[in-house]
Amino acid sequence: MTITIPKALVTTSPVKGIPSSLNGSMAVSQAMRQTNPDVVAAYPITPSTIMVEKFSEYVANGEVDSEFLAVESEHSAMSACIGAAAAGARAQTVTSSQGLAFMWEALYVAAGLRLPIVLHGANRALSAPVSIHVDHTDTMGARDSGWIQLYAENGQEAYDNALMAVRIAEDPGVMLPVLATQDGYTVSHSVERLELLPDAAARQFVGTYHAQRSLLDVRNPITVGGIVSPQYLFEIKRQVVEAMDNALEVIARIGQEYGRLSGRSYGLIEGYQLDDAEVAIVLLGSTAGTTRVAVDMLRSQGIRAGLLRIRSFRPFPVDEVAEALKNKGAVAVLDRAFSFGAAGSPLFQDVCSALHRKGVSIPLVNYVYGIGGRDATPDDLAKVFQEMELVADSGQSIESIRFLSMRE
Repeated sequence: MTITIPKALVTTSPVKGIPSSLNGSMAVSQAMRQTNPDVVAAYPITPSTIMVEKFSEYVANGEVDSEFLAVESEHSAMSACIGAAAAGARAQTVTSSQGLAFMWEALYVAAGLRLPIVLHGANRALSAPVSIHVDHTDTMGARDSGWIQLYAENGQEAYDNALMAVRIAEDPGVMLPVLATQDGYTVSHSVERLELLPDAAARQFVGTYHAQRSLLDVRNPITVGGIVSPQYLFEIKRQVVEAMDNALEVIARIGQEYGRLSGRSYGLIEGYQLDDAEVAIVLLGSTAGTTRVAVDMLRSQGIRAGLLRIRSFRPFPVDEVAEALKNKGAVAVLDRAFSFGAAGSPLFQDVCSALHRKGVSIPLVNYVYGIGGRDATPDDLAKVFQEMELVADSGQSIESIRFLSMRE
């Protein structure tokens, strides 16, 4: 398999972006149009519907060559993408919440078969009871499925991730599906100013995908999805572990390459006022913007607060997280999801593990917040920082799992 990338993209200065007023969903649909995937199979579900709804217009208007499959369910959507990708096509889909849960069985198939499918997500709470608003319970449930997971802070990053995800998935050292997600409504339906790449530059960046194998190649027949005995499954799954490890370097490298093209570089993590911070918050997604407001507010009061935003949740950047947090007095890890009965919620568990593996010992507190779309205000986040300052200054112990802005 080869990816064709013109040398000019690597050596030239950033191209001039096209200013646009778009919400996150429309931004992703533009990236899908520019990518021009061979197959898009999807079933609409709030709040990701706009992405595929708009893309279907591009198909109907002849703006893309994609085969669009309006299937009867999300399970069928992922199954169609699996079949298309196994046949050598570039395949994408879109979903949220119960739709992602309905894909569950097929998610593991896509990763196990090493198929570079891209799934554009808009986070939404899982039932019951029914909620159409954001938390991260849906994507957290898929964290061990073998999919790479990228979390966008805003519409600009959602657009950029939608392009980079294709390159990451198709990298010869990775060949894994990628879930590029954004917070439902907060990002997916909020209009902001962002810059699109010119179509030609975006398409050149993504490149041309040539699958190494195809189940339609009758001269070189292959078995796809066959039964495997105990003598081999362990080693096959171990290859996914290696691919995830490889993805750490690939995500960072492609993020830098994209920066040379667009002027917007990306890594595995992003810090804000973090280098000299005494206390810090770690989180995923759009709440990073609100946290920056709280950081600036507290900095003006002499409190050395900082933010660490995780962009790549899978693979988890162990070394980078441990290095970023190693000298902090206390850290709050904010999860927008529960992990019922566990010692902490998903992001907290990974941060704990990363610090332990690297021999970093600092006080950590897990805050669960924003479930079902509940707002976390700058004042709420400032209180978290202030509680962390008490822990750092006095060693005062507090509950290891707390609930932010919840009526007790």
